[in-house]
Amino acid sequence: MQDIIRESTADEIDSAVAKAAAAGPAWAASDAAARSALLRKLAEGLEAGREQLVALANEETVLGPVRLNGELDRTAFQLRAFADAVDAGDPFQAIEDAAVPGAPPAGRPHLLRVNVPLGPVAMFSASNFPFAFSVLGGDTASALAAGCPVVVKAHPAHPRLSRAVYALALESVQACGAPDGVIGMVEGATKEVGIRLVRHPAIEAVAFTGSFAGGAALQKEVQGRDKPIPFYGELGSINPIVALPAALREKGPELAKTLAASIALGCGQFCTSPGVLIVLDSDATDSFVRLLAEEMDAQAPHAMLSPTIRTAFDSGVARLVSHAAARRLTRSEQDPGRNPVPNLVEVDIAAFIAHPELRHEIFGPSCLVMKARTVAEAQQALQAVGGSLTATVWGAESGDADARAIVGAAMSMAGRVLFSGVPTGVAVTRAQHHGGPWPASTAPQTTSVGLMAMQRFLRPVALQDAPAWLVGDYR
Repeated sequence: MQDIIRESTADEIDSAVAKAAAAGPAWAASDAAARSALLRKLAEGLEAGREQLVALANEETVLGPVRLNGELDRTAFQLRAFADAVDAGDPFQAIEDAAVPGAPPAGRPHLLRVNVPLGPVAMFSASNFPFAFSVLGGDTASALAAGCPVVVKAHPAHPRLSRAVYALALESVQACGAPDGVIGMVEGATKEVGIRLVRHPAIEAVAFTGSFAGGAALQKEVQGRDKPIPFYGELGSINPIVALPAALREKGPELAKTLAASIALGCGQFCTSPGVLIVLDSDATDSFVRLLAEEMDAQAPHAMLSPTIRTAFDSGVARLVSHAAARRLTRSEQDPGRNPVPNLVEVDIAAFIAHPELRHEIFGPSCLVMKARTVAEAQQALQAVGGSLTATVWGAESGDADARAIVGAAMSMAGRVLFSGVPTGVAVTRAQHHGGPWPASTAPQTTSVGLMAMQRFLRPVALQDAPAWLVGDYR
């Protein structure tokens, strides 16, 4: 891999940002037709290049053609979804208050609140979604829809795919007559490339999906600029599931099979992979946990995305299973010479709360299970998890006091709360929220998935007693 990873020079990074800055005013002033045309053309380009792109992605990620074709479809879908949102006027929405004669507080001036694109966005691709969170992924689509140029930092886990997708993006830009520089790309496996990019004074916002350590380091760089800018980071999540007794009694075997498959899906390399299971002690608990361990032992995950990720996974599992408070429930041992095997470990809630190292995310097919004696203990465990992209509550249909208490605790620490199914899989819709309190994300009021994602790259401006020509531009 090293022979095909290249490092963009300082001059190349500066040039990409300068081109984006030059394209900024024209793209910010572009109308819905221009923006949606580019987004749709990008979707068409991905689909037209499917055969070559999926083959490249599979060579570099070993995620398999079924998963990769599905991800390409999702990426094209979300490009078109943002195009539809642009055509519907989402980034151009304005709020108007008519003037009222007289002195305040009864009287007021004419006010028109409009959205202004922030400017060039630095977008950091993720390793685990080579299409949907990469060169033309959701961050790029939402920034373009908002009227912002994008400079992509390609991920070194799939450099050839990134170049191929970028090449078709440039063709689409030219075909649509969009400004040169509206999409740029830089490369590199070292931190210096990312730091140079986010420090550039013309970059007005940063979007990042990746590890906690990498995201926290970039956030520090962004905050240390002479002019701090928004940093939208998705940093990590352990996505707890709370299984109430009613759910386990009604469909325990089905839930065990579903959860085991979710933990192993994509070899556990999803930001929404379940990492913690909290069960309320009941007559159904022990059998459910035993079934879950058996179902996890039956899974056969594929290889991980890179040797570095595999090493980190093995290290995390070894740290967890060797902890004095832990008891491993799955049978298979990790073997560096073979693909990873799912890992299920039980700890008591007191230990989970007392030992922060038990709450660290393990990126891969691993889950920690705890048995709560009371609803209050389950609430305490959720609070100890900290911020999470998702929390799932099974068995809350009754709406009794216990269910309400658990749901309230879940809503206090997660950006998305599920009541059926598993958290792996994120719909690209208007109501979707993919964010959460720290450390899940750096801006929990914003989402990186769904049509509201473009709001990250828009800044409100209130125009007071504006001239008619300016008001007309926004009506």
